[in-house]
Amino acid sequence: MTRTVTAHLFHSANGVVEDPHLWQFDAFGEEEGEAMKESLTPITDTVIGRKLWQEWSEFWLENSDDPFGQWVNPMHKHVISSTLPTELPWNSTLVTGDPVEYVRNLREQDGGAISVLGGIETIRSLFLAGLIDTLTLTTHPVVVGQGRRLFDESTPTTRLQLLDAVRTSQGNMMLTYGLRKED
Repeated sequence: MTRTVTAHLFHSANGVVEDPHLWQFDAFGEEEGEAMKESLTPITDTVIGRKLWQEWSEFWLENSDDPFGQWVNPMHKHVISSTLPTELPWNSTLVTGDPVEYVRNLREQDGGAISVLGGIETIRSLFLAGLIDTLTLTTHPVVVGQGRRLFDESTPTTRLQLLDAVRTSQGNMMLTYGLRKED
């Protein structure tokens, strides 16, 4: 049985996904929190980039009483990095070799759902390789002057299938996509 792989990013109206903590804070309400909680419940493993792993491992170990800390601390983390040592703390394993092949193999192992938490290039490459089943973009009603986008000019034309759409009272659109299957 193949495990489900998901990714969820906060997204500005002009497509920026980088550093959402700098611009999404005033448009995140109870509905968004409940949706995040529901989507995180079945997850037992996460694929995470080095930068986010370093930031979170320092912060969440110190904040283990927080509900998100209680969720993320025991979870198994698969860290994509070419600079970290092979032995990692915080219930983590260094991804060696090609991340696409690693996630393809991880999907076939026993366990619950897998969430890809970053980085941007990792989510892009795994999604375009067909390894992320659902990609949720929570589009916030804000235009950000600069920042990295999930899909940039190097991304080939790729057809998506809208799987779900929710408008929240905060004015966000939570759009869930999958790759459109070719007929």
